[in-house]
Amino acid sequence: MPISKNISTLMKNSSWIRAMFEEGEELKKKFGTDNVCDFSLGNPITEPPEALKNELIKVASSDAQGMHRYMTNSGYDNVREEVAQYQREITGLPYTRDHIVMTVGAAGGLNVIFKSILDPGDEVIVPSPFFVEFMFYIGNHNGIIKLVDTKDDFHLDIDKIKAAISRKTKAILINSPHNPTGVVYNEAELLELADLLHERSKKGQRIYIVADEAYKKIIYNGIKLPNLPNMYEDTVNVTCHSKDLGLAGERIGYIAISPRIKNVRSLIDAAIFANRILGFINAPALMQRVVAKFQHNSVDIMEYQKKRDAIYNILVESGFEVIKPEGAFYIFPKSPIPDDIQFVKTMLQHRILTVPGVGFGKSGYFRLAYCVTMDIIEKSRPHFKEVGELLRKGQK
Repeated sequence: MPISKNISTLMKNSSWIRAMFEEGEELKKKFGTDNVCDFSLGNPITEPPEALKNELIKVASSDAQGMHRYMTNSGYDNVREEVAQYQREITGLPYTRDHIVMTVGAAGGLNVIFKSILDPGDEVIVPSPFFVEFMFYIGNHNGIIKLVDTKDDFHLDIDKIKAAISRKTKAILINSPHNPTGVVYNEAELLELADLLHERSKKGQRIYIVADEAYKKIIYNGIKLPNLPNMYEDTVNVTCHSKDLGLAGERIGYIAISPRIKNVRSLIDAAIFANRILGFINAPALMQRVVAKFQHNSVDIMEYQKKRDAIYNILVESGFEVIKPEGAFYIFPKSPIPDDIQFVKTMLQHRILTVPGVGFGKSGYFRLAYCVTMDIIEKSRPHFKEVGELLRKGQK
């Protein structure tokens, strides 16, 4: 029986990240895992904090009745109150548990929000380069993604965003710290964006800022993540504990809906309803209970910073043009040749897996996910130097 034409088309245009991951699996079978430098997938190797593991054992072994039953679609009341308390502390705003919806990761949360706010044909502006799955999350709910180029340093180009806004614009999706570049949007540019949207609001058009903050705690050198809900009323924050607590496979996150949103109850109710009808039903019961007490915790961020510094120095020493990441665990150098796909294929010959920039809407670049061992990063050094030199000389 044939699959749908829509899914068939989407599959053909699907993620380069997964494609390179699969290439890597083949290389590892051929040469051995230790002989392949795989920077393709943002799958962190960092283990969760020991205290969290102990809490998981405690929760999983509890004899309390109802541990594995359904709960309200928004999540356990006490867990949402813990998250709301954290949001109150970091924003100063009066979040309550009613403003929190526990979700199946940030991906689940984004799908819930887009299901809640989008009518067919509504547009979502997304700065580019961008995480390619955003295109599918928006399309899942009959929205239209509208890509807008960022500046040369990958920060927001407010003038281009302004030009892209139309009567159909329903939201702007902000991802900071950013995948694939590692950029953290600063307060000045976000205030400028908020001012732009306030002007549209005065003309009768409300546009949401949907902030994907999956990497919000992975920030380096004391940089602070600006507080969007205080800058702009119609803000929805979506996050997860995949990266900050090393729980990617557990699929646990939440939506924080700003209490400053006018008629906020309708959006809360819509998100809870969408969480159910999308088939998520509720976020995983055990992991809700486990992460509740760890809202202020994270894995060792300094370990990521050391890896950031190491891969950045290797690339610079090898002659690559690259902007130093401020957060997340990705770096997005410029390809030494215009054809980034050809460059990535060249790197495969040296058993190094990267992802072409075209997979993030930005050709001429490539992405490395450095959430790997330091040993892999150091093993890549001679290969980057060799390839960088050969390609700059015009050789294949």
